[in-house]
Amino acid sequence: MQASIKIPAAPELAYLLRLADTCLISGQRLGEWCGHGPILEEDIALSNMALDLIGQARALLTLAGQRSGQCGGQGYDEDQLAFLRDEGDYRNPTLAELPRGDFAFTILRNLMLSTWLKLMWQRLGESSDAELAAIAGKALKEARYHQQHAADWAVRLGDGSDESRRRCVVALDRLWPYTPELFEDDAVDAAAVAADLGPAWAQLREPWLAEIGEVLGEAKLAVPPAPTFRSSGKSGRHSEHMGYLLAEMQYLQRAYPGGAW
Repeated sequence: MQASIKIPAAPELAYLLRLADTCLISGQRLGEWCGHGPILEEDIALSNMALDLIGQARALLTLAGQRSGQCGGQGYDEDQLAFLRDEGDYRNPTLAELPRGDFAFTILRNLMLSTWLKLMWQRLGESSDAELAAIAGKALKEARYHQQHAADWAVRLGDGSDESRRRCVVALDRLWPYTPELFEDDAVDAAAVAADLGPAWAQLREPWLAEIGEVLGEAKLAVPPAPTFRSSGKSGRHSEHMGYLLAEMQYLQRAYPGGAW
């Protein structure tokens, strides 16, 4: 069984991994819809969006691997970073790792995460890191499509039948308590801002709320009250669902180190 790799404790690396892991874990969850979509068109659409997110994760993990070698650690490739870290070394917000849920749950989570990613990519297009800015330029186009797809479905479901609306209300109540984590700052954010690497996550809160509120209003869904609960996935303290997800995601690489098709 392949042993886990160790990641240097560097703010720049943590900043990149938080974004990379958000894309990676979101893509993994979306990929679970392959063969299970409510209609063929949506099965294909969700699978393609999963591939977009995995592509973004690959680019970010490759960059993070290069930076790990410059931060006093061993340089890693994208596969090692994707598959050979312990659970506590993944930095995605908990929202991304929650179980797949039904179609309404997936659509509303995609709306939340794609809106956040779109705003993040817009800011990262001005990063002092030319490679990160280039990744952001390509990813922004994909995030805009993901957001529009989710917004269109959110309106159709929220302002649709009694059953589709009920499912949206249940999903929104389940998801909303995990959204504050998307806008919490710490020393990693402060270092990124100081180096002009990227924005602090809190800077995205107001535009995110404005865009999400507009879609929910059109869908005739009420914005839930601000929660007191705080999730902590971006700090490496994950929900009980993360271990199961990683066990499935990491199995082949762990069992057959360096395996290739």
